[in-house]
Amino acid sequence: MKILDQYILRRFLYNFFSSFFILIVIFIFQGIWLFIDDLAGKGLGMVIIGKFIFYFIPTLVDKVLPLTVLLSSILTFGTFAENYEFAAMKASGISLQRGMRSLIVFVLFLGLVTFFFANDVIPKSEQKMFNLRKNIAKVKPAAAITEGVFSDFEGTGEGMNIKVDKKYGEQDRFLDNVIIHKKTKQNINNTVIKAKSGELISSEESDIIQLVLKDGNYYEDVMPNDSKERRKQPFAKADFEKYTINIDISELDEQDLEEDQNITTNKMKNVGRLIKDIDSLRENNLEKVEAFSKNVTNRMGAFPVKRPRDTTQKKLELIQPEIKKNTEKEEDSITTIDGFIASLEQWEQIQVMKKAQNEISSILNTVKSKKNELQSRYKFYNSHILSLHQKYALALSCIILFFVGAPLGAIIRKGGLGLPMVVAIILFLTYYFIGVFAGNYAKEGNIHPAIGAWLPTLIMLPLGISLTRRATADKGLVGFGHFLDRIKSLFKKKDTEEDQ
Repeated sequence: MKILDQYILRRFLYNFFSSFFILIVIFIFQGIWLFIDDLAGKGLGMVIIGKFIFYFIPTLVDKVLPLTVLLSSILTFGTFAENYEFAAMKASGISLQRGMRSLIVFVLFLGLVTFFFANDVIPKSEQKMFNLRKNIAKVKPAAAITEGVFSDFEGTGEGMNIKVDKKYGEQDRFLDNVIIHKKTKQNINNTVIKAKSGELISSEESDIIQLVLKDGNYYEDVMPNDSKERRKQPFAKADFEKYTINIDISELDEQDLEEDQNITTNKMKNVGRLIKDIDSLRENNLEKVEAFSKNVTNRMGAFPVKRPRDTTQKKLELIQPEIKKNTEKEEDSITTIDGFIASLEQWEQIQVMKKAQNEISSILNTVKSKKNELQSRYKFYNSHILSLHQKYALALSCIILFFVGAPLGAIIRKGGLGLPMVVAIILFLTYYFIGVFAGNYAKEGNIHPAIGAWLPTLIMLPLGISLTRRATADKGLVGFGHFLDRIKSLFKKKDTEEDQ
């Protein structure tokens, strides 16, 4: 049996590594198009581009590895069934589960390795790749500008966003149709600059990069101290033939492309960091909601808190009951809001109505803006929970997809890259798109993030159990014979009832 186990394992490993290499190359070429604008034509060396691709490869494991396990298991067991090797095993008294024993041990070990990659390697690669892109943009400012979209332009003291329709020339130094939004210290865009053309001018001897704009307009919102003047929304406008923005890059001269910056996204965090951040985010969100609800309640004057009664006054009433008789309060004749409004003069009614309308509009606007903020906060919180569970689900999915592919290969009895490849791609696309849709629903809060992470794996679990049972019992992929027998038996019962 050791010889048989080694033979099955050797055939599986050959298909596994061959499939993994082919798929990783395909996914690299498919994914590299996402970053081609950040790398091509920027004057970057091959070493930097090689590092970027090296950091990008581990981020593909969550897509490539499940498909590799599924495809290699179908190829291996499909070849065994096609060459009647399984028939020889069964004739010798070796069941399907016994033949899969060595591969089950390997797949369990692969699940542990996959979790290690998902927990340690992939977050570090995401962080390295993110930092490398940001540092490239700092060293080469033209690399930070993407055609057709607003890009954060690194290196400016006050910060700005820049959009250009086209870049051309040596190192993309010439720009067409430039739009710039300059930011204040409060990160508010209060200045807009538009120009028909621009040029980035730099020198190795100088720490200043000049952004020279030509033939454009300058708009700036003016913020006076007087609130009445601010309501008029004053602004300044100017036309220019040439306008120069000086960018100090003295702090970027010694910029290290491998410098690690802050971990900003959930993809850059391991399990320990995710658990810690999930707790802090939950507490922070609850504090935000409670503080906002108290603020709205106080502004509306709704749900007043009943003050506790003073017990000393109760004792005083017991000692001096005659005081209560002499100090009887008159009942308030106004008991409803309509009665209160009716008791006012017409001009007072108008003032009250306008004030109430303004208060309600202000509260509604505050609620709407706060709603968007809280939605983004909870989306960020849900993405952390989703990433935490996806690390465990990825490891288990490799094991479950093996139990889907191995019996499926034994059932279809086809080797090679024809039918097995088609079946594997269809199953993987089903698994992948279920995961994508479930993840998006989980981030928006429509379903629990844990369900969004585990849903594709839980759907594949009963499929793997069913296929394993059918392969063990030497049944086909779809047992139509059982349904036909049931239908025939129903017609026979009807015939016997009619004869009687």
